[in-house]
Amino acid sequence: QVRLEESGGGLVQAGGSLSLSCAASGIIFTVGDMYWYRQAPGKGRELVASISSGDDTNYLDSVKGRFTISRDNAKRAVYLQMNSLKPEDTAVYSCNMVLTTNRGLFSPWGQGTQVTVSP
Repeated sequence: QVRLEESGGGLVQAGGSLSLSCAASGIIFTVGDMYWYRQAPGKGRELVASISSGDDTNYLDSVKGRFTISRDNAKRAVYLQMNSLKPEDTAVYSCNMVLTTNRGLFSPWGQGTQVTVSP
């Protein structure tokens, strides 16, 4: 069974840093685009950052210059380094990947991890 497992997150003061990791497991042939999303209380889910199989990256305007997405294809992992965190970054962060598996194309989600930034 293909699944994504996230780690990282937690509570940090404004201006601090956190790092999120997300790794895929199972029978996986190729890993395509990778994404980090977040959902704050009472708000819709928004795309925070993406990285293509060719390492092209894109960011939500509000996190540009503060967050960095990266990937390790050998480990089937995606990372999100978050610096200069603000209270408005508080949300549940989830990873998502486009995978080619023994059962075809699959786009699983991580379980979500809470990031809380205190003023």
